[in-house]
Amino acid sequence: MSGPSPSHVLLASAEPALLRTVEPLLARMGAEVQVGMCAQAALARLTAPGSPGLVLLDSHLPGMPTSELLARARAHEHVLSYPILLVADAATEEWIDRLAEGVIDDLILRSAEGTYWQLRIERALHAFRLAREVEELRDAATLSAQLDRLTGLYNRETLLSMLFRETDRVQRLHTAMALLLFDIDDFGHWNARLGAEACDQLLCQVVSRTTRLLRSYDLVGRPGMDAFLLALPGCGIAHAVLLAERLRLEVFSVPFQVNGESIRLSACFGIASSQGRSPVVVLREAEEALMRAKSAGPESIVCFDGCARLAPAAVTYLSPTSGDELIAW
Repeated sequence: MSGPSPSHVLLASAEPALLRTVEPLLARMGAEVQVGMCAQAALARLTAPGSPGLVLLDSHLPGMPTSELLARARAHEHVLSYPILLVADAATEEWIDRLAEGVIDDLILRSAEGTYWQLRIERALHAFRLAREVEELRDAATLSAQLDRLTGLYNRETLLSMLFRETDRVQRLHTAMALLLFDIDDFGHWNARLGAEACDQLLCQVVSRTTRLLRSYDLVGRPGMDAFLLALPGCGIAHAVLLAERLRLEVFSVPFQVNGESIRLSACFGIASSQGRSPVVVLREAEEALMRAKSAGPESIVCFDGCARLAPAAVTYLSPTSGDELIAW
């Protein structure tokens, strides 16, 4: 990530001597300077779109107390995208506290000479860039730990954590939620026949087709190699069965293309209703329903409570290019 640009600087001061000293220095540094001569003007600039790359804030700025101006400015999220350097007469306990809290990024004494000003500005910009880069790396690492590397879906641990939050919502609002767990039939055969790389492509295609059928607030994760878990807020068992049927028809009935072959996959589906209970319990019920579905044969849809059960007759799929039997029950 590139740091905040120093080319646009807000100099918030009404003191002529300070303006005469600092404006030429900023110009020599290649900065375009905008002057705010009162707290209201400075606040409007700080909170407006297209924020500056650096702010020099005079503690003598008229219009409102500096601490109030800082608090009101920091209340806007995008204000965190650039450093604020406070110009003060002395390093008082109040300003040192604000510096330690991160309310200001540096403190420059009004009596400092021009070369010192330049050093402090360059140091503040450099430190700010580094801090933002570290923050982005930390966020990326956290996100990476939450996601399945191949598909970009939530992993089992992350999805379970999110299910606890969704269950709290179900309990508060007395709404429905269903878990739909599906597993690709005989995927070990495909691994042996096509290889890991081709099977990774198949899994990514399954994910792409599946997510197109989901709502923006549905949760989807990959708890196992060829297993996928959907959490469906506001969805009862009957609607979850309808979604499973759509997945069976729109995701798996159309052949997948990989390595020049048309591959026909199938899946079994297990469904359980939340009813505000622990996600761990509901997930176990969905897993049991899925086991029953796999025992019933390919493309089966089974609910844990038995309210819906579809078990088509056993089938054999043939590769249109090789003629081999690919899946047989």
